Amino acid sequence: MTTVIGIDKPIREQFADTMLRVGKRDEELVVMVGDISHGVLSPFREEFPERYFNVGILESAMISMAAGLSSLGFRPVVHTIAPFLLERAFEQIKLDFCYQGLPGNLVTVGSAFDYSNLGSTHHCYGDFAMLKTLQNTDILFAGSASEFDVLFDQAYSNHRLSVYRLPSRSHGVEIDPRDIRIGEPIKIREGSDITLIATGPQLASVVGAVDQLVAEGWDPEVLYVHSIRPMATKLIRESIGKTGKFVTVEEHMEAGGFGDDILRVTRDMPNITSASIAIPGTFVLDYGTYDEHLETLGMTPDGVVRKVAETFGQR
Repeated sequence: MTTVIGIDKPIREQFADTMLRVGKRDEELVVMVGDISHGVLSPFREEFPERYFNVGILESAMISMAAGLSSLGFRPVVHTIAPFLLERAFEQIKLDFCYQGLPGNLVTVGSAFDYSNLGSTHHCYGDFAMLKTLQNTDILFAGSASEFDVLFDQAYSNHRLSVYRLPSRSHGVEIDPRDIRIGEPIKIREGSDITLIATGPQLASVVGAVDQLVAEGWDPEVLYVHSIRPMATKLIRESIGKTGKFVTVEEHMEAGGFGDDILRVTRDMPNITSASIAIPGTFVLDYGTYDEHLETLGMTPDGVVRKVAETFGQR
């Protein structure tokens, strides 16, 4: 029986619930945190105190410790804020996990700029590009609680390093859990003359733009990508081959983001035009709310409509 999780449930809360659920059935699951999420993870900590470790602000050491546990047959889950886990400890991820071919699970929070009030020290919008350089590594960006729960079940014991990017906000689009499979994009809406492809919370911006685009004469096809790696290409190529146009929308720097992957997927296809809504190649130094950053970067329904008009003209 498939469990349907509310689309508005906080994804970090679902992460904690999933750890407890999986931890009850798998005594090899170990959770390690960098002095974060103690509240939501308290049920796991209280039930399995021997499998919960707060390593503190020692991210590089935490990665090495997790790799050691993995080499002994445990299934470590390492969790803290994205730039500190991925950027600060990148060498240890590369050497201790990837060079050794060890499996594990890295779960980040903060996404690109979710911690907008704390400034750019807490931003991480180059993570896809970094992680793509690592062998034996999956990159998963669940945009809802249900997606995280399903993807974690599919990936956490698959003998690879799995990196999960947890955003603070869900895209709010209901997706049948049976349609969620690692590596497989999902068609959200059938269309005929332009393909809109989103990842993570930006599915909300794309879906929110559909009615206005239809009113302007477009018939957009909407695809959703929750797996940056692996990513199957059949559905993407079929859609873009049909429409001849596409726009990618992502909370990542344009260079090295999933939009670059879509360009590679389509580089042998003639007469394709495209556009990208992403973070430009500059640091987001301004302070503001998450929504204010989205507005500035054009990551809104109106921003998607504007990008379509600027790139492809009016219908």
